[in-house]
Amino acid sequence: MSKLSPQQSVSTEEQTNPIAVDSKELALQIADAAEDKKAEDIVLLDVSEVSYLADYFVIITGFSGTQLKAIAESIDKKIEAGYNRLPIRVSGKKEGNWIVLDYEDVIVHIFLTEEREYNNLEELWGHAERIESDNIRVCLMSYR
Repeated sequence: MSKLSPQQSVSTEEQTNPIAVDSKELALQIADAAEDKKAEDIVLLDVSEVSYLADYFVIITGFSGTQLKAIAESIDKKIEAGYNRLPIRVSGKKEGNWIVLDYEDVIVHIFLTEEREYNNLEELWGHAERIESDNIRVCLMSYR
């Protein structure tokens, strides 16, 4: 992704007393919140061994700008309620075709289908360990 202009990227306010959470658990909870809004083709990429940017990328597909925003809001609400955390940066909400939520150790990419195919993050980070939609529920159960 190219560098964002100030109009495209918004820093959220400093959080008070965020609850410590394992980055994998956070990624799984984010995926669960996305599923609540009928997101499709959710993939977690464990990039901790291949990138300094984050431990996990959560890649999600929605089918309209409205759905992308609803998915982002669902994630925001669940993570704030459960862990007292807000993303440190949010970008793309105005454009509505690719929303990025940066939770420091987990970066969420919510795409329209065409944008996801074009940017192809799974290919770019193909050497990262991958957790597919089918296995997310199983992994999530181990954290409950």
